[in-house]
Amino acid sequence: VFTGKANCPDYAKAELLADYLQANLPDFRVHKIAQHPDKWEQWLHDICEMNGWEHRRSPIIWRELLDRGSKGLLLGGVNDFLEYAQRYYGITSVMLSEEMLDIAEENLKAHIEIEKEEEEIKSLIKPLQIWITSASASICYQLIPLLASGEVFGMTTEISIHLLDTDQFKDVLCGIVMEAEDMALPLLHSISEHTEIDEAFIQADIIIVLDDVLLNREVQSLENYIREVSEICQVYAPLIEKNAKSGVRVISSGKTFLNLKAMMIMTYGQSIKPENVIAVATPWETAAKAMLARKLNMNAAGVKDIIVWGNITGYNYIDLSHAKLYGYDSAIWGPANFPRPLLNMIYDSKWIHSEFVSAQSSLSSRVCHCVGMLPAHAVATVLRYWYHGSPPGEIVSVGILTKGQFCVPEGIVFSMPVRFQNGNWEVMTELEINETTQEVLGRLAHELIQEKLVALKEIKEMHPYGAD
Repeated sequence: VFTGKANCPDYAKAELLADYLQANLPDFRVHKIAQHPDKWEQWLHDICEMNGWEHRRSPIIWRELLDRGSKGLLLGGVNDFLEYAQRYYGITSVMLSEEMLDIAEENLKAHIEIEKEEEEIKSLIKPLQIWITSASASICYQLIPLLASGEVFGMTTEISIHLLDTDQFKDVLCGIVMEAEDMALPLLHSISEHTEIDEAFIQADIIIVLDDVLLNREVQSLENYIREVSEICQVYAPLIEKNAKSGVRVISSGKTFLNLKAMMIMTYGQSIKPENVIAVATPWETAAKAMLARKLNMNAAGVKDIIVWGNITGYNYIDLSHAKLYGYDSAIWGPANFPRPLLNMIYDSKWIHSEFVSAQSSLSSRVCHCVGMLPAHAVATVLRYWYHGSPPGEIVSVGILTKGQFCVPEGIVFSMPVRFQNGNWEVMTELEINETTQEVLGRLAHELIQEKLVALKEIKEMHPYGAD
């Protein structure tokens, strides 16, 4: 192995002799590593430190028995190699100094050209820039392999992941980075940790907001929690406007105040496109499907079109009126795409109106206490739908900024049924809802309006002359 400064005459002399030996000896192989003069000293220091060698000048030459996996044996510099070639092979170099200088100059030009070509190739690779806030959370640990699997963004799309958290979690972030790098995920272009808030969201394509507040109603009031969420979003939103790409997509996830986080990011970041900010309701959706599948003794994947309305991590309503079953073992069978209305298949209406309804609070508690697998899968699923479309005809629930759909008041983030198509989403306003559901939506909207009013009051108190 020959390495040295690209413009080093001694490196040129050793290199040409090595090429001659490789061309004339059947078992002699050469591996050359030319370094730019500006990078040489650091590179030499690092390679010597790693191998426990002492060497000061260009070139440095060592011998490896590659097929045996042995440790490199240091030969030394150019004179040591000339002596080695003379002793073992009876061959030496008679290159003149003028020739050495000419070849060294050519080597440097060639090295610069190669570096330029490599940079141009790298510039063609434009990985998606994904930022994850509060990245020490357990969901992040589960999320990284899903994002880099190729199933979310496609098998040819590389991603760069940026983990953001406070300085006290720096060691945790470093551990996640090291483990992700050790996985050698083919689509993970890079992963890095960040604790400087000013660096947040640079060139971001996607931002996943995982920040949560620790709920303890005996200690703090709802107003205090809302203030805490507002303060987080007040920091993030201007940085998103300043540093992220104009079409950045923001996903609110976590365990608390998902709707409020999404709304406050739009409130503090008024240039952020409202249609690009959503809150994830999928964990509640899939947990309800699993609960119903257990009741029906079927595969949960066959339960479709459950709707989560309202405040995702607060008072929400799980609507079964449009739910369908696929592959359900009943008296009537059809092809794989043949659906059965769920409510027609559950003959125990008492269970629906008592146990299932009362179980929704425990369902919410179970979702909020998940260690990371369920919410990570939910975020990955929503991102896959956002980029590649949701299954045709299938209902997906997400929190979005309302525009009066289903008679829900405008200007709050409310979970409702959508479909993803061509990189966008649209509310499925063609769905019919009954009077009972409409009344429930009114009560759910009232809660979110009150939450919004408290948040706006907090904004005015913090910015008495600048609040709108």
